[in-house]
Amino acid sequence: GSYDVAIVGGGVMGSSIALHLAAAPGGRDLRIAVVERDPTYEWASAPRSAGGIRQQFSLPVNVELSMYGVEFLKTHLQELCGGLGVDTDVQFRENGYLVLASQGPGEEALRANVATQHACGATWISLLGPTELEARFPWLATDGVALGAFGEKNEGYFDPWALLQAMRKGALARGVTYVEQDAVALEREPGAAQVSRVRFADGASLAAGVVVNAAGAFGGRLVQSLGPGVEPLPVAPRKRCMWLFRVGGGGAARPVPPDNTPLTIDPSGVYFRSEGSGGRFVCGVSPRPESDRDCDDLEALRQADDELFEETIWPTMAERAPAFEAIRVESSWAGLYEYNTMDQNGVVGWHPDVPNLLTACGFSGHGLQQSPGVGRACAELLLQGRYETIDLTCLGFERIVARQPLLDGASIDARRPRAEVAAPQQRRRRLWPMPMCRGRRLERRGPICVQSAHIAQGPGPAGRVRVTRLRLQAGRRAERP
Repeated sequence: GSYDVAIVGGGVMGSSIALHLAAAPGGRDLRIAVVERDPTYEWASAPRSAGGIRQQFSLPVNVELSMYGVEFLKTHLQELCGGLGVDTDVQFRENGYLVLASQGPGEEALRANVATQHACGATWISLLGPTELEARFPWLATDGVALGAFGEKNEGYFDPWALLQAMRKGALARGVTYVEQDAVALEREPGAAQVSRVRFADGASLAAGVVVNAAGAFGGRLVQSLGPGVEPLPVAPRKRCMWLFRVGGGGAARPVPPDNTPLTIDPSGVYFRSEGSGGRFVCGVSPRPESDRDCDDLEALRQADDELFEETIWPTMAERAPAFEAIRVESSWAGLYEYNTMDQNGVVGWHPDVPNLLTACGFSGHGLQQSPGVGRACAELLLQGRYETIDLTCLGFERIVARQPLLDGASIDARRPRAEVAAPQQRRRRLWPMPMCRGRRLERRGPICVQSAHIAQGPGPAGRVRVTRLRLQAGRRAERP
């Protein structure tokens, strides 16, 4: 088939672009296709994320994008989907973000960031000293913390799956076609600069007047398919892991964080937030740069990197929230970052070598919350040829060509420790027994030598299990096939 606009990637970014474009007065007569290889979204990045939205960035453009993002969650999504029979409740929990900084450069940067946020209109971000933090959050230990920034409103977390489905269904209801295909290449006619077709893995293709690269973690490969004469897009797939745990309760020096705990970011980059009720939380951290490699195999996402949890996340959380010394891990998962290897910021705009190729990739963990604003901006470029609301010129491809990174010092990756930074002192942790079950860690107290074991479902009759990794008290590890 032939379309006016073909959007490669049907996740939150591609679906947002499709919805904003189809809903705009000038876009209602366009033939719009969204190419998505997996309608179940099994490995889509957004549903595997923490689902957060914040205005706590250091770059005004990122602050403004997330300011629109929260308006979108509260009202604009419902307006765009009005009368279409689409459920637009994304379960937004306005519990805030709590960003902590240590004394010195971290504290200075946090003050400067909040000043930028206020200048952009996000005046609901408050600065709190250690005494104020402990009064406001009695579960929080402020050792090593000089300052905190808390979003009193318009920050928090929501259900990424609900947002994805609402935008997708809204786009479908407005006439957008979703094509279930794996886009592997972009093709040009001999001697032409413009893309003419999107090639699929099965050999079929789709013709389009304009192509939008919203392929997320695989957006860089899509540009690479055009050949060596085209400026590369520095976006690669990187693995990120999360864990869901429940607090044991009782015996801790401080109370258990409540069910409305903000998404808390430690100076180390470790983050956690509450998940529903019943003392459940989710957590994560970006791996150290020297171990953060491209993830080319989706099968690698079937196993979270538990060593990262055991050696970095849990000790840090137990220091920051003493009630987390006794926890039970209930599940874990991994997903992909669309990682901009140059500056960890999104790339939005026309490709300099391919005039009908619009890029919306590389958001490096910010794509979910920025998808509404980027979707609106791309619709403006496609219909009016310019930005009319938020000016995203600074996110354009020009900085890629000029090798001039646009860094946001408030990104979580900017906080992750380098190899030479010592890990926080590890306390003696109380291990809470848990039943043997698929993909979970078995931890026990007592005189036995095994500190922890990872259990995986084995082949054969139901209920059969195998131990895939043992951690001994002496720090030795035993591997079993």
